[in-house]
Amino acid sequence: MNRVTEVEAYEDLMDREKDLILLNSVIYQIRWDYETYMPPKGLMQRSEQLSVLMKLYHQKMTDPEIGRLLDKVESDSDKLDVIQLRNVFLARRDYDKETKIPEDLVSRIAKHQPISLDSWKKAKASNDWKSFEPVLQKTVDLARERAEIEMKVKEIPILYDSMLDEFERGITSSEITKIFGQLRDRLVPLTKKCADASEGFDSSFLNQKVPIDVQRRVAMDLANLVGYDTTSEHAGGRIDEVEHPFTTGYYDDVRITVKYHEDNLSSAIYAILHEAGHALYEQNLNPDWKYQPVGWNASYGIHESQSRFVENIIGRSPEFLQFYIPKLQVFTGGSFPRVDEVDFIKAMNLVKPSLIRIEADEVTYSVHIIIRFEIERDLFSDKITVSELPQVWNEKYREYLGIDVPDDSKGVLQDTHWASGYFGYFPSYALGNIYDGMLLEKLHHNMPEWVRNVAKGEIQSLINWLKENVHHYSALYDPSDLMEKVTGKKLTAEPFLDYLEQKYSQIFGF
Repeated sequence: MNRVTEVEAYEDLMDREKDLILLNSVIYQIRWDYETYMPPKGLMQRSEQLSVLMKLYHQKMTDPEIGRLLDKVESDSDKLDVIQLRNVFLARRDYDKETKIPEDLVSRIAKHQPISLDSWKKAKASNDWKSFEPVLQKTVDLARERAEIEMKVKEIPILYDSMLDEFERGITSSEITKIFGQLRDRLVPLTKKCADASEGFDSSFLNQKVPIDVQRRVAMDLANLVGYDTTSEHAGGRIDEVEHPFTTGYYDDVRITVKYHEDNLSSAIYAILHEAGHALYEQNLNPDWKYQPVGWNASYGIHESQSRFVENIIGRSPEFLQFYIPKLQVFTGGSFPRVDEVDFIKAMNLVKPSLIRIEADEVTYSVHIIIRFEIERDLFSDKITVSELPQVWNEKYREYLGIDVPDDSKGVLQDTHWASGYFGYFPSYALGNIYDGMLLEKLHHNMPEWVRNVAKGEIQSLINWLKENVHHYSALYDPSDLMEKVTGKKLTAEPFLDYLEQKYSQIFGF
C-alpha cells in the first residue's frame, strides 16, 4: 500500500468512527430522557426507538467497509504513530466483536432493556421480587447469549470474564477475587474498630428535614465548587432528578442526576459530588482526540475512581467539611442543626454496616461490591440461579456485614444495574477505590499542599492534577497500564487500605 492510500484509509476509518460516536451520543440522550422526563405512556414507543437506533448502530459498526479499511491500515501499521495505533487497535477490537453478534440479538437486547427497567422500578416500589424475576431471567439470558459470542471472539475462556472485560479491559475474575480478598480481610476488622469507637455516637441531627428546593441550591453550589458548570453561558452540564442517580453524556454535554430525600441532606451532597466527579472526567477527556476511539474514557473502574475521589477523598475529608459547614448553615437558613465541628465530621464519616450501597460509608462500601461481584460470578458460573438471588443476597449480607435484610426493595432490588443488563459493572466501583488509593499516594508526593488547598475551598488545583494525570490520557492505555503509568506501581489495594486506616483512626481515635 502506498502512503497516500494508507492516509486516506485511516482518515476514512476515523470519519466512520466519528459517525458511530455521534450516533452513540444520541442513544445516550434518549436514554437520559427516558429516565427523567419521558411520559409513562411513551415506554413501548421508546423501546421501539431504541431498538431501531441500536440496529442502525450495529449495522454501521459492522459495515464490511470498516473491515477493509482496518485491513489496509494494519498492513502498513509501522507508519502509524502511537495515537493512530491505539485508534486502530480499539476500532479493530469493537469491529471483530460486533461483526459476530447477530443484528436480531442487538435488537432484542435494546428492546428489552427499557421494559426491564420499568419492571424493576415497579417491583422496587412495591417490594415485589416475583413480578421482576421472569423479566430479570430474560435479561440474564440475553446477556449470556451475547457474552458467549464475545468470549469466543476475544479468546477469553470464562464467560463472566468476558463480561468484566466490557467494563475493565484485561482484568479477570480470578484477579478480582484475589484483590477483593485482600480488601475484605482488612476491611472487616477495620469496620469493627470504627463501629466500636463510635458506639453510642448520635448522628440523628443529619436527619433534620431540609426542604428539597434548599437541597437543590446546595447541589448546584457543590457542583460549581468542584468545577461542574451548570449555570454559565458556556455550561456543559445540568442536574435532574431520578430514582437512581447516574451520569451520561459526551465531552460538551454531560448531564448528572440525583434523588433528594427531605430528611437526608447528606445523601444528596454525596450523590452530587459523586456524579460531578463522573461528569468532570468525561468533560476533561483529551479534546484533541474527540470523536476518536482513543478519546473515550479508559474504563468504568477509572471512571469510578474519579467520581469516588471527588465524593470521598475530597468531600468526606475533615478539611473539606470544615470549609463547607458555614456555607451549609447559610443555605439552610440555620435550620440545619449547629453542631460541634468534630461531631459533624464524625457523622459524615460514620462507619456502620448498612443495607443500601449508594448510602454506604467509605469503609464498608467495598464490601457491598464484593457481595455483588461474588453473586454475579456464581450466577454466570451456574452455581446459583436467578430465583435464588434474594436468598443468596440476604445470606451474604448477614455473613459479611452482620445485618438482616428486611425486604427485597432494600436488598436484591435496590440497584438498577442488573435490570439494565450491566453484568460485570459492579466490580468497577471497588476497583475505583483501589485506583484512588494509588492516585492519592502519588498526589501526596507530587502536591502535598492539596490538603491545605481543600481546607480553603480551593478545589480546582486538585481537579487540574486529576485532569493532567488521569483525564487527559483518555483511552490511550488499558486501566492497569494507566495506573502503572501514573503511579509507577502494579495494581495493589494496600495504599487504599492504608489511607482508610490512617484517616479513620484519626477521626475516631483508635
